Amino acid sequence: MDFIKGELLDVIEWTDDSRDTLSFRFPDEDKAIKNGAQLIVRESQTVQFVYLGEFGDTFGPGKHTLTTDNIPVLTKLKSWKYGFNVPFKADVYYLNTRLFTGNKWGTANPIMMRDEDLGIVRARAFGTYDFRITQPKLFLKEVAGSDHNFRVDEFADTMRSRVVSVFADALASAKVPVFDVASRYGELGEALLPLINPVLEAKYGIQLASFIIENVSVPPEVEQAIDKRSSMAAVGNLNDYIKFQMAQGMEKGGGSGGVATELAVGLSIAQQIMKEQGMPAGVSKTAANNAVVLPDLLAPADVAQALGVPEADVMAIIESGELTAKKIGSSYRIKRASLDEYLAR
Repeated sequence: MDFIKGELLDVIEWTDDSRDTLSFRFPDEDKAIKNGAQLIVRESQTVQFVYLGEFGDTFGPGKHTLTTDNIPVLTKLKSWKYGFNVPFKADVYYLNTRLFTGNKWGTANPIMMRDEDLGIVRARAFGTYDFRITQPKLFLKEVAGSDHNFRVDEFADTMRSRVVSVFADALASAKVPVFDVASRYGELGEALLPLINPVLEAKYGIQLASFIIENVSVPPEVEQAIDKRSSMAAVGNLNDYIKFQMAQGMEKGGGSGGVATELAVGLSIAQQIMKEQGMPAGVSKTAANNAVVLPDLLAPADVAQALGVPEADVMAIIESGELTAKKIGSSYRIKRASLDEYLAR
């Protein structure tokens, strides 16, 4: 077959000036590639030959002369037993292997998470990721296809649901508690990379350089549980907290009135926290731990022990008249109902 001048490709090269192209099919304008043609591949580029729908040879950066010696796969596919000395036809795909940054991902619908503390939880998440192409053949086959100019915006639409699916699977495999997911975004994204990358590379021929979780939202009831746990962690040891509040009151008030006021604040806080923990009214921290309910009639010492405060502070409140107590001989007795009523103020 004779080819006239102008119908053969002597030089094949592609200069990317778009900055958002992932793969590009070289426009041959139905011209054949001559034997000995020059193939120029720049840095951050890879070239993949495709012949009749089958993958041929792959070329990295450099200047390559297309001869039988350096296209062995294509030579085999075309059944050139003794090499070729006539022009040939093949599709030439350029792939951009640089790092593409700032790609957004997000859950269109809530993903289901299993948590040891909360059971099944619905969560939404979104963030960004950076990626590069690592396996040209797989990327062309599974993602870009035969698109002559496959760009980042098309990739985002194609991959968003796939990235979310891999993220959900990795999160389930890692068994990360919901409390950590909602508060440690940076650490979590970095920790999930070793779980996400093997799947993405095996399925789609890409690798993530970074995976950033910007937000994870959970239902309101789960948010309340997270806030409650944070509050309890901030309070720490309840007895120490109440004693600290009382000490502050003595420094400011300087008398029994100040002590009574600060003790009232401390006891109210104690009652509120015990309610949040599910303890019934009138059950102290010590009693709750021992599963013992306080009797209906209490001595000041019993109240002090139950609440973890000095007996003198309980007496100060009795003497101020804020806590109702009946004097029997030289001692006082407090009805549990009166104590509950005082704590509920």
